[in-house]
This record gives sequence, C-alpha cells and structure tokens, in this order.
Amino acid sequence: MLKSAIVALALGLALVLPAGAAGAAESRIKDIASVQGVRDNMLVGYGLVVGLDGSGDSLRNAPFTKQSLEAMLERLGVNTRDTDLKTKNVAAVMVTAELPPFGRAGSRLDVNVSTLGDAKSLLGGTLLVTPLLGADGEVYAVAQGQVSVSGFKAQGAATTVTKGVPTSGRIANGAVVEREVAYAFGTEPALRLALRNPDFTTARRVAQAINGQVRGAARALDPSTVEIQVPPQFRGDIVSFITQIEQLRVTPDQRARIVIDEASGTIVIGADVRVSTVAIAQGNLTVRITETPQVSQPAPFSGGQTTVVPRTDVQVSEGQEQRVVVMNSGVSLQDLVNGLNGLGLGPRDLISILQAIKAAGALQADLEVM
Repeated sequence: MLKSAIVALALGLALVLPAGAAGAAESRIKDIASVQGVRDNMLVGYGLVVGLDGSGDSLRNAPFTKQSLEAMLERLGVNTRDTDLKTKNVAAVMVTAELPPFGRAGSRLDVNVSTLGDAKSLLGGTLLVTPLLGADGEVYAVAQGQVSVSGFKAQGAATTVTKGVPTSGRIANGAVVEREVAYAFGTEPALRLALRNPDFTTARRVAQAINGQVRGAARALDPSTVEIQVPPQFRGDIVSFITQIEQLRVTPDQRARIVIDEASGTIVIGADVRVSTVAIAQGNLTVRITETPQVSQPAPFSGGQTTVVPRTDVQVSEGQEQRVVVMNSGVSLQDLVNGLNGLGLGPRDLISILQAIKAAGALQADLEVM
C-alpha cells in the first residue's frame, strides 16, 4: 500500500543497511574530498547558430538577433544596414562550458548551447565562432561546430508534438582552449583538502588516516578543511604524494537526517535516525461523491418534457481499520520502517507522520523538506 514512498524508503535501506553495516562503509579520501585550488572554471559566451530550417528567431521579436547578424555580416564585408531582413534560419544563443583544472592551450571542451529568442529548434544548426569568457572578462576558449539536439518539435495546423528540449543542444569537443589558468601547483610547502560534506568527525578521521601514512603531516583546521604538510621527499613530486593520500580509506560520519521531497513523495532516512518512545495512530477521512444523473422521459403525446433528474451518492470512510503503533525509545531505522509500514500509509500520510513525530520532539534527527 505504500507505493512510491516505501519504494524510495526501501532503496534507502538497501543503501544504508546491508546487514546493518552499510553506515560504516569506508570511502577513499579521493571520493569525499578535493584538493583546494584544483577546480573547474565556468565560461560563457554569446553567439549565433545558423542553418536552421525556418525554426530560428523571428527578427522582429528578437532585435538582438538582428543586430548580431548585421554586425557579423559587416565584419565579413557585407553591408545589410537599412535593409529588411526576414530570415528565420538564425538564432541567438548562449554558449556555456567548464574549463577543467590545468586545461592546456589547444585541448578541447564540450559546450552547451541554449537559445535566447523565440527560436523553435536548433536541429541542424551550426554555431559560428564564439569567444568564451571567464569571470575576469578574458577569453579562455573559442567554440564552433555542429549543434547536436536530442529533442524535436513537429507542428501542424491543429496540434504540436514536442519531445525533449529542442531549443538547447551540445557540441562535443566544440571549443578549443586558447588561454590557460595560471596556477603554481606543487610549489607550496602545504596543501589543503576540502571535504565535500563538512563534518568535524570526518575531518578528524581524514587527518588520522593521513598521519598513519605520514606521521604528523595532517591536521583538521575546521569541519571542511584538512591541512597537509608536504614531506621533503615529495616536494618535487607532489602528484605521487597526492596519489597516495587519495587512496587512503576512512569512514565518513554524517548527521542523522530525514530528507522529504513533497513534490514526488520521496523519503530518504539516514541510518543513524532514532525515535523516542511514541505512539502513532493515523486515520483518513475520505468523502466520495458519485453523480449518476438519470433521464426522465414523458409518455407519448402527454405534452411533458424530457428532463434530467440528478442522482447523487455520498460515501464517507473514516479509515477505522487503521491501527495504533508504539515505537520504543531508540529504535533503529529498520524498526522505524517496519512500524510505519504496519500502519499501511500512503506517501503523503507517511510524510505527515514524520513531521508530526518531529513536532512532538520524538524524532532525534534533522528533518529536511525539499
């Protein structure tokens, strides 16, 4: 009876409770932390996609497309000023990409292309040369190429069929890196690890694991940062040192938390969630109204009129078969799920129960509603 919520709950159990030990699973430092300074850089650019089969911007409704088209043609020696351009084969687009850490000049990047105006589709279009800028306004890459679109749109006189999002696409290896981001990696006497999920206990465990490999090299500065002193023998080979550190395994800690997505009815419960002694009863009041109108037909030659007589059936169900469940203090996640399953609740009811337990102060965990 617990449709999508219990399915999501069961998936959560499969992840956090294999034989009651999944919460203690070890992870590589590489998977829970990253080296500070080694990060992507966001790039953005404005360009034109040409070659569209009448699905581009309407120049009357998208003046920026017309201005861009005229400026591009002028740079190529074609004067179109004071002319009435009516082409629908051009679309103004925003081009985005991520410059990976240590991206070298001449390497290639994937780019995403999205329309700005009222273009219907980018299918079959080609992006013209588009500079990609960083946050500092400098050009770091140049993009150009055939746009690959996964969706489509077919329109007739009375209906329209759309699959996916035809107004955005992707160009694999569509940009060439022109400028490198300067970063003097490996020259510092110390480096820092940034935890993806900040936690005091996890930071301490990471520092202990590193100190077990290199005595006295690491210390936790805060819940998200671990500082590591580079040993003298690795000063000229920092990559080998980081490789050894990344492969060390630790057991990440986490707060007891329940995450609820009310839009989809999804519930995820962490392994450390505990509930104090509490009794739970839940009953639904369901009102069903059924309309079955009947036609009253008069006898022949009686002079009467055919009328529709309403017939309404109202049924009320108070959910009297629902039971009361008592949860003892400190029950585990498995006990909590079993108890909630015993109530025979639907997804929305289960969410209401968890919120009520939290309001009663019996839920020893964070309740996060998305």
